Amino acid sequence: MLDKSSFWIIVILPTAIIGVFFFLITMNNIYTETYDIDRFDRAKETIRSPITIENEIETERKLRETALSVGDRYTTLEEITEEQTDYIEEIFDAIDNLTNYDSEQSSASEDTEATDEEEPMTDADKVYQLEEILSTEITDSLDEVVFMQLLRLDDDDRLAGKDLFIDAVENVLENGVRMENMQSAKEEVRATIRYSTLNDDVKDVLNELIDFAIIENSFFDVEKTLEARNTAVSNVEPVVIRSGDIIVREGQIITNEIYEDLQMVGVLDNNNKLLPGLGLGILISLIIGLIGYELNRLYRRNQLDSRKILSIILISIIVVTIMKILSLFTDDLNHLYLLVPVTTGVLLLKLLIFERISMIFVIVFSILGSIIFNGEIPGTLNVEAGLYYLFFQFAGIAFLTNIRDRVTIVKTAFSMAIINVMTIVMFILLSFEKFELTTFLVHASFGIGAAILAAVLTIGFLPFFETGLGILSDNRLLSLANPNQPLLKKILTDAPGTYHHSVMVANLSETACEAIHANGLLARVGAYYHDIGKTLKPHYFIENQVAIRNPHDFIEPKQSAEIIISHVTDGVQMLKEHHLPQEIIDIAEQHHGTSIVEYFYRKEKEVHGEADELDFRYPGPKPQTKEAGVISICDATEAAVRSLQEPSPEKIE
Repeated sequence: MLDKSSFWIIVILPTAIIGVFFFLITMNNIYTETYDIDRFDRAKETIRSPITIENEIETERKLRETALSVGDRYTTLEEITEEQTDYIEEIFDAIDNLTNYDSEQSSASEDTEATDEEEPMTDADKVYQLEEILSTEITDSLDEVVFMQLLRLDDDDRLAGKDLFIDAVENVLENGVRMENMQSAKEEVRATIRYSTLNDDVKDVLNELIDFAIIENSFFDVEKTLEARNTAVSNVEPVVIRSGDIIVREGQIITNEIYEDLQMVGVLDNNNKLLPGLGLGILISLIIGLIGYELNRLYRRNQLDSRKILSIILISIIVVTIMKILSLFTDDLNHLYLLVPVTTGVLLLKLLIFERISMIFVIVFSILGSIIFNGEIPGTLNVEAGLYYLFFQFAGIAFLTNIRDRVTIVKTAFSMAIINVMTIVMFILLSFEKFELTTFLVHASFGIGAAILAAVLTIGFLPFFETGLGILSDNRLLSLANPNQPLLKKILTDAPGTYHHSVMVANLSETACEAIHANGLLARVGAYYHDIGKTLKPHYFIENQVAIRNPHDFIEPKQSAEIIISHVTDGVQMLKEHHLPQEIIDIAEQHHGTSIVEYFYRKEKEVHGEADELDFRYPGPKPQTKEAGVISICDATEAAVRSLQEPSPEKIE
């Protein structure tokens, strides 16, 4: 059962520390700076809007002005236009018919000899007849003098006047005549008549007909007016103050309008601190929940200790602090966020702990980067920075494989640089900004520089964590497995049989550990060093006894047992003197556990009749890890097989 107190120390406390640090370092990115200024003061600095907000008062004013700017809409009634032209045609047609009839009568009276002479029709008679046959609307509106003038006109002149007058009236009425433009409409007809080639008599009588012909035929239309205003208003864009917009410049007077804008965006209100902080708290809680889940998983598998926890905390602080420092010098033009070696953190986590937790922190650092590089504009996230860090870090984890030495990290830097440049090209192609080669080259150099800097920092920080905190990484294990290591060279030189035995145990142990999901590399390297103590007295161990007599034949069993057992304590002492990792020391100390040196124990009993088990028992402790247990078994197995006189598969099995 897991210890609750250690759970709090290993999982809860570190998670809380990381969460508090993340909250404090991102706090100024979500809060609006407030200013103590009054109306008509001079601004001491340029103030930008921290948020995007609609200026409802200005929007309302703009809508009102737009609606009022739309003129009234009128409907022109075609029926009135047709009716007026019909009246004019009726007048001229009636006069034509009357004059034609009178002419026919005159001709008939001249050709025939009438017994009774008929008096010709006078103009008054003709006017009287016109009034009898014309519509009431015409006779009520026109004077007899007008009819008289029309009757006295020559037929051709009257016809020309009729055509011109009807055309002029139709044009004016079709354009719509309202009460307010009535005089201008009549004046338009008068002008047409004035500049025509008609004689003065025709012009005079036509001018008399204008007041009758031109009447109101266009009327205010409520529905059309409302529809036009609604259409205009719907096309009005809201007045929006966008985040980053300058509200007032340094030295500018704070007018009422500017003061209201400052109030609207919240830079004068000092009481809006709770909600943004609450939102940030929720975000940080989700982040540390993700981290806490992974730490708890590792803790339950006994794969977490104080050194790894301290590494996670330090790496988080280092990476986020670098981002924060560079954010202070970043703006919309220089894009310095591209230069942040954010991948350093996840590379160290992968090398020092596990790949899975490094992938968790890829997400964490990407989210934090999008907050930290938001230009300290509350309510916004720098999505470009977040995506850039996401691809940058995943590239580092994906390409850092088959770690053999630190050169592998340098090779990974080139792959990361390619991914960074591709991401930058993606941003350029997705934007609507004009492509500029100079800007691209600068940004691409930032991406390449970030990849190289990440590799350099990883190589630089790695020894600190490996040596300073005593963390055993795969990279360090690989370096310890190098045959040029002083202790391995000592085994090969002083005890070649032991070296061969160690290599065989290493091969067996690595295969066995991989089969049970233990650390095969740790088992291999631990096996290399587990018998280092034999190098002090190599000839007392059977694998090194070539062409010589066994020295144990000349000493007491108890003394032989003491020499055999001492290879464990001597080996531990040598490993400590050479500052090898504790995991390697533990394997050397535990690989025989508390077992008995059986051969010399029995020999002691044969010689002296009795033997004290304590004199022939290894000091232990028993193996405490999977890797130590596997090496213990493989060591005993390899030694047993080696001792067989005639080994066969059946005997080995």
